[in-house]
Amino acid sequence: MPGTLLLDSEGLSKLYRKDRTIAALVQAASEEGVRVATCAMTTLEADCEHIHPARITWVLSRIDVHDVTKEIAAQAAVLLRTHHLHGHKYAIDATVAVLARTAPGPVTVLTSDPEDLTLLCGPAVEVTKV
Repeated sequence: MPGTLLLDSEGLSKLYRKDRTIAALVQAASEEGVRVATCAMTTLEADCEHIHPARITWVLSRIDVHDVTKEIAAQAAVLLRTHHLHGHKYAIDATVAVLARTAPGPVTVLTSDPEDLTLLCGPAVEVTKV
């Protein structure tokens, strides 16, 4: 089973900036049939004025970008309440966690914030610091 590689803001930002390590991970995942994905909110968080818009468009055309529906937002809110977290600091992490929990496994999340995402994703998701 191929699985899913999910990028949070830092993973996506590094891909925009052509970070060799992240680019190699994404390339290897794609070659193995692993679905590479992110969340629509993450694209906003990772957007950078120093990256040419054409580069951002090109990168996003090669990965799955999931919309944030009312259902996903509701599930994220439940995760936040369950873990006694709130506010914008955790909102996008909770949304990424919902996507990770529901994505075809095995699932790996690339993040600069492994503590929060490990808590929100649970033990079935591998969380890797980038």
